[in-house]
Amino acid sequence: MGRVSGQSASYQWMNVVGASGFVVNGWWHGAIPSATLNVIWLAIGVVALWRIRRRRDAPEPRPAAD
Repeated sequence: MGRVSGQSASYQWMNVVGASGFVVNGWWHGAIPSATLNVIWLAIGVVALWRIRRRRDAPEPRPAAD
């Protein structure tokens, strides 16, 4: 629907929370392949959040002096 960008922290947090739920559910029901896949998806979301944070905390580049 275009309301949340895939590169936003809120989108990635939703991915991390959702993947965590699926990991627990898959583990609980013995669906190890599904749980493993969601651990990977969770890791992708965590890396994306780390990159967003790193980009946000980076100092602003100064304009070049003429």
